[in-house]
Amino acid sequence: MIYETIVTTCSPDGEAHIAPFGIQWHDGKVLIMPFKPSTTLQNVLQTGFAVLNLTDDVRVFAAAIAKKTAFATESVADGKGVRLKECLAHHVLTLEQVEDDGTRPKLWMRVLHSESHAPFMGFNRAQAAVIELAVLVSRLQRLPIDKITQEMQYLQIAIDKTAGPREQEAWQWLVDCVNNHLAQQSGMQQA
Repeated sequence: MIYETIVTTCSPDGEAHIAPFGIQWHDGKVLIMPFKPSTTLQNVLQTGFAVLNLTDDVRVFAAAIAKKTAFATESVADGKGVRLKECLAHHVLTLEQVEDDGTRPKLWMRVLHSESHAPFMGFNRAQAAVIELAVLVSRLQRLPIDKITQEMQYLQIAIDKTAGPREQEAWQWLVDCVNNHLAQQSGMQQA
């Protein structure tokens, strides 16, 4: 089973990076499989740390994909990492094992510390739609654009029926990414 989360990492110089990640839990360990190349992969390999953030604010997922202003973070693990300041819970992770792969290495991580900050009230359908569109937009270069636009049309139903202001804002950021991608493709075809 894959859980949609936010992974925060830091470069050796302390520069924070926020990225949405589908992770897996296996016998108390966390498996992260970033595509090569990625900032998350580079940071984890260089520092040996990451923080798994659990949030119900889908704007964080959309902002990371749409390259919008990052959300506030705060230091954890004696300054070895950062967590989202407004997350529901976080887990500080340390790298235990790397299974290299040409496309997606497997990073096996052990939980050093966990903390809960607020209760999880559940997701509505619009939040799930935003997360699904964020996954699709993260794969704009890998998936046929027709598949993405078809999925968007279906997901729009949940947005129309159940979205609040946060979900609408996140949705629009991702729609703008798709529209910009379509405009770039159109411009390249006309050239």
